[in-house]
Amino acid sequence: MITTIPQSVEELQQLLGGQHYIADRGLAISLFLALKLGRPMFLEGEAGVGKTEVAKALAAGLGVELIRLQCYEGLDVSHAVYEWNYPRQILEIRMRESAGTALSAKTLFTEEFLIKRPLLRALEAGSGPAPVLLIDEIDRADEEFEGFLLEVLSDFQVTIPELGTVRAQKPPIVVITSNRTREVHDALKRRCLYFWIDYPDFEKELRIITTRIPDAPRALAAEVAAFVQEIRGGDLLKASGISETLDWMAALMALNQTELDAQVVSDTLGILLKQHDDIEAIRGERLDLLLNRARTRGVRRTD
Repeated sequence: MITTIPQSVEELQQLLGGQHYIADRGLAISLFLALKLGRPMFLEGEAGVGKTEVAKALAAGLGVELIRLQCYEGLDVSHAVYEWNYPRQILEIRMRESAGTALSAKTLFTEEFLIKRPLLRALEAGSGPAPVLLIDEIDRADEEFEGFLLEVLSDFQVTIPELGTVRAQKPPIVVITSNRTREVHDALKRRCLYFWIDYPDFEKELRIITTRIPDAPRALAAEVAAFVQEIRGGDLLKASGISETLDWMAALMALNQTELDAQVVSDTLGILLKQHDDIEAIRGERLDLLLNRARTRGVRRTD
């Protein structure tokens, strides 16, 4: 188990690589500096480019707990930080009444009745290694929650009125992601180191496929990477992410394909693309053209 922070960018790349995550030097430098300076890392990019996987790979590589807060519209303090276990409190009240035992507010509002949500759990990590706190898809949360998060990230503390202020002994390693469905306020970004993760180029996507699916046929992997690159260059409503590429590769292998052909591509486009209009736009004569380009590119890569 590794619990020490990597001492160089190259060491960090190796650590992530050990978890099958291929990190460009730019991302590795930003992440390394975030670790060294104790600053949150803000990762932005299209859905499916591997932002969430950064936090997962980092936690696994360091051998620390990953605490994930999945953001959504309407997220509030009770779901992000803490809430009181009201059913248990009511049960305690009834039990005390039945036993004729005196009951006070202090009895009810103790840690025994506290439900700890991700942010509080991350701050209460204790004497062990600091966890990785993943605040995933912050752009889905409301702006009011962003404002609350500013306070948490500034001092790494939260106040529970009934119990007092909880401060982190060791601030967690914070990774915040956004798919940019809306603009996140500059005040939050200023508290973080920022990096935009783009779609991978052909070489990187091929490397990702062969790293994550080591038994993938090399020629097929090259054709898959090339085809995905070709369709991403088109006018799609939603380009496929890396996760879709890996799912498609696994599906083709399950079908015992050793190379791409028009029929199997047409039959499995729903794994790669998630918009009906995009699927229909690719099929037909355009599919044959894209497939020929992908084969040519894939053959050049494997030669």
